[in-house]
Amino acid sequence: MARLSPLMMAPPLIFAALAGMFLWGMGREDPDQLPSSFIGREAPALPVTTLPGKTRLTDEMLRQPGVKLVNFWASWCPPCRAEHPTLTALSAELPVYGVDLKDPEAQAIAFLDDHGDPFHAIATDPNGRGAIDWGVTAPPETFIIDGEGRVLYRFAGPLVREDYTNRFLPELEKARAAEGN
Repeated sequence: MARLSPLMMAPPLIFAALAGMFLWGMGREDPDQLPSSFIGREAPALPVTTLPGKTRLTDEMLRQPGVKLVNFWASWCPPCRAEHPTLTALSAELPVYGVDLKDPEAQAIAFLDDHGDPFHAIATDPNGRGAIDWGVTAPPETFIIDGEGRVLYRFAGPLVREDYTNRFLPELEKARAAEGN
């Protein structure tokens, strides 16, 4: 009987491991959602800069009573432009805070002047360090924050169409019900 080399077993074992990982990934509840390690934890620190003439977003604002949103956006981001009307509508119902990501100051101000400013306060993140601290992969990303400054939900992508109504709104309604808003 021939002896089986350990190297001969490596390809089938690697294949089995990959197949198991793929099966696990396909079986997740929402395979399109990126998990966030901040859910249930206090929101990370915010950048300390803002746009001229705008109210600066502070960490203390995130700990004020009631549900609020933190939206990472940029004027150069087409999906951010697409979700802008949704943010404007939401800002009439609850505080919507913005973090302008890697955006030239003049372009950000021009964008808000042209399309309206839905943000109750703004922080700027010219180098993207704050986005890294929050786990943002690419704008737009929106976080639902509770009255104690904890992250309740992270939504990656624009707040538009079915994704907004089927994925984001139920989480926002759940957070508002828990807070009594």
